[in-house]
Amino acid sequence: MTSTSRDFGALSAFRFLKGGSDFIGVADTGFWFFGTVAHDADKRPSGIANFRMRQMIDATGRPIDRKWEVDAEGLAVKDGIATVGFERNHRIAQFKIDLANMKAPFKQLDFLVPARELRQNRGFETVTHANAYGQHAGGLVVVSERSLDKSGNIYAATIEGPDKGVFTVKRIGDFDITDGAFLPDGDLLLLERSFSVTRGVKMRLRRIYGESVAKGMVADGPVLMEADMGYQIDNMEGLDVWTRDDGALMVSMVSDDNHSILQRNLYLESSCTRIEHATLGFQRTL
Repeated sequence: MTSTSRDFGALSAFRFLKGGSDFIGVADTGFWFFGTVAHDADKRPSGIANFRMRQMIDATGRPIDRKWEVDAEGLAVKDGIATVGFERNHRIAQFKIDLANMKAPFKQLDFLVPARELRQNRGFETVTHANAYGQHAGGLVVVSERSLDKSGNIYAATIEGPDKGVFTVKRIGDFDITDGAFLPDGDLLLLERSFSVTRGVKMRLRRIYGESVAKGMVADGPVLMEADMGYQIDNMEGLDVWTRDDGALMVSMVSDDNHSILQRNLYLESSCTRIEHATLGFQRTL
């Protein structure tokens, strides 16, 4: 995805308002973005329509251009409310969704994780609602990128819902968490990223067992796929899960180009059953 606008890029998180079609997202430069994914006759993504961006504003209606205040990294959407995770100035804020006139947040939520445990540029990258009818009853879950406890596990919390409380996610290797979304059966699909100057960027999808997403637990689960720069990936940061009109469970991802000429803004899409290394698609194997 390319644009002549200097504001375009830094896409950190997105959620579909209409499965596989209309979406809302946040950029870590303090912008909202909106648009529609177009598909061809074979149901493959063919382009982005009606794309636009809008700068985040403060309570007085003035645009906020100080990155440390609007480093938006995570996003959840439910009942006309957008819940955004910010790092540097760590907070979870809620906004009423008005595609034509997004205003300042109307509420901030207690994220439960002790603020002293959150690293400046490793805050909440995952903000997601569980399935309303699943084992977590629609709870709001936040997961940090790489704020680690003394055991080296990643801080997370269920901040709304019946399972409210702090938990951690087991960190495997040098991967950090960049986004996540719940699957229909209650498991949590996490998008993870690794980077080094010598080998470039890697991405990974990992399925976290839903029963381990609980207060005081160390959540864990298998790696479903991993890809490096030998594949068409980049700095993958945003993920959403949705159901196609033919019933297929789909995963969509976007990358953050960091406004660098060396990186790209990509939109990737796959049915869950085609994710490489996923045994029997996304069926649970215990």
